Amino acid sequence: MELSFVLIFPALTVLFILLFFAYYLRVERPRVGSVEWITLKKGDTFSLSGRRYRLDQGDILPLIVLTAVCAVVSFLFLGSHTAPESFYRFERADSAAVVELRAETDVSKIMYYPGLVHGSYTLEASADGVNWSELYPASGDGDAAMEQKYSQLFKWQYAASGYTKGVRFLRITPEKAGMELGEMALYGPDGERMTADYVASAPRELFDEQQKVPEKPTWENSMIFDEIYHGRTAYEHLRNVWPYETTHPPLGKLIIAVGVAVFGMNPFGWRFMGTLFGVLLIPLLYIFLKQLFGKRAVAVCGTLLFAFDFMRYTQTRIATIDTYSVFFTLLTYFFMYRYMTEDHDGPLKKAVPSLFLSGLFFGLGAAAKWTGFYAGAGLLILYVLHHAYIGARYVREGRGREFAGRMAAVVGLSVVFFLVVPAVIYWLAYIPYGLSRGMSLSHGMLWSSDYAKIVLDNQRSMFSYHGTLEATHPYQSKWYQWILDIRPILYYRDTERVGFKTLIAAFLNPAVCWGGLGAIAALIYRTVNRKDGRALFILVGYLAVLLPWVFIPRCAFAYHYFPAALFLCLALSHVFDTVLERGGEGGLRAVCAFTGVTVLLFVLFYPVLSGLTAPTAYTDFLKWLYLSWPL
Repeated sequence: MELSFVLIFPALTVLFILLFFAYYLRVERPRVGSVEWITLKKGDTFSLSGRRYRLDQGDILPLIVLTAVCAVVSFLFLGSHTAPESFYRFERADSAAVVELRAETDVSKIMYYPGLVHGSYTLEASADGVNWSELYPASGDGDAAMEQKYSQLFKWQYAASGYTKGVRFLRITPEKAGMELGEMALYGPDGERMTADYVASAPRELFDEQQKVPEKPTWENSMIFDEIYHGRTAYEHLRNVWPYETTHPPLGKLIIAVGVAVFGMNPFGWRFMGTLFGVLLIPLLYIFLKQLFGKRAVAVCGTLLFAFDFMRYTQTRIATIDTYSVFFTLLTYFFMYRYMTEDHDGPLKKAVPSLFLSGLFFGLGAAAKWTGFYAGAGLLILYVLHHAYIGARYVREGRGREFAGRMAAVVGLSVVFFLVVPAVIYWLAYIPYGLSRGMSLSHGMLWSSDYAKIVLDNQRSMFSYHGTLEATHPYQSKWYQWILDIRPILYYRDTERVGFKTLIAAFLNPAVCWGGLGAIAALIYRTVNRKDGRALFILVGYLAVLLPWVFIPRCAFAYHYFPAALFLCLALSHVFDTVLERGGEGGLRAVCAFTGVTVLLFVLFYPVLSGLTAPTAYTDFLKWLYLSWPL
């Protein structure tokens, strides 16, 4: 496809965004012939007091519809509901599994499903069960024809042995004890899969779920990207096995484990909870936007921006832990906003529930992923600024002593809510680690020095890992690439079918990403020149989740910008509020047009976000930034 033709579409998108913000700048200025400039210039406070709006009955229908639409789109084509769940365990390194066929035949290929414990197998073939020939990789790559690497667990694999003649027996010997092998599929000389009846004898677990054998390995029936860590760890927690992945706190994997416990160790099961939390973000954001701005149109359109953002869709549909960090971050800021908008001249007890819930969800976010601490830093800045303003007002009114007493109580509660409660949550999250070491809750595990050592050692290990990680990756990117949508990450790529591609990419919707930058600039202006408290609130949240990555040297990816996508949608909603407030019918049309373009882009890019197979000509058309988008 001609590059010049492809570039027309990103150019048109950028032009539309520029026109939208030109309109915003026009309506945002003081009206000609009015004295609005005096009021706008005055802007004497950063207060958020009195700026919390209520939901009403008119919000019920859009709230339900938005959530339902998002649920359907998110859960559609999520992955297979079935996968082998019985595994043959090799108790010793020399405990071979022998498969006997009913007749000697040629084997064109072997497909198998690895379970826990990585390693490799020695694969041997025999015509008589006495004389054995070891099979080696047909390509000459690697040492073993049958691998079970850490990156291959719970993924359908092909044994790399090529066409093998005269096979009556197969012998599989593990590299180490404890390795688990799920279902196997053998293919005859015609390339057709042999039925289970063709197997005379074998360990039952290797051929008892033949109906679950897929046509070929795909993202729908196997783990992709970091699911090999987090989905696997969730399963290990359920089985009381010491986790392989210990580079993040446990809570996110424990949430994934709920889906596995309910639906089984299959793609739908290990992806279910992330998708559910991704859907639940939608009603929560709607409620937040309505309370922030009071306009149903802002709540609907702002929620649609996030619902149809590429990153929200893709990232929540795979078994990784970032979704939970974003989910708890939203709740943390939501309840902090509720606390800040309470009547601080009224009884403190009215504000306590919001303060407690903000601290609670901060603790849950930090126990899911350390990026929750970044969001917490922004929360602390807002907390300090808010109380500084309240204190200044009390002092001006001659009520300094009253404020000091109230603040002492608030600080005491905050220590409990934002330090003690999160510490308890974090401590409890390691229970599966202790159980896998044979400890017991009934025998005082939580108070033992051994449990404390597990928790503290893991903190040192995580800090060392993230602080010294020097790995490289073909899809890695830097923070300045995220804010411009320059370098997506591919979670899955299949070009086996000539003329077609199957892709799963993670990056922001260009309208949200590029338009969000304009909205952040607008918030900076509103904060500096209008002393707009809501603008400051959103701006601090955005910078808190982005700026740490400016100074973090480790290998990073586009999905690390996911928490920022939430604040970009809040920032754009702030712009929508101004446009609707001051633009009248024209403002409503502009906001609806921006939202419509966002939804249209999602529809346009849907194949490369969802893993649908599409013609290569179409995926090439979507390669807007030709040199850096790996579509």
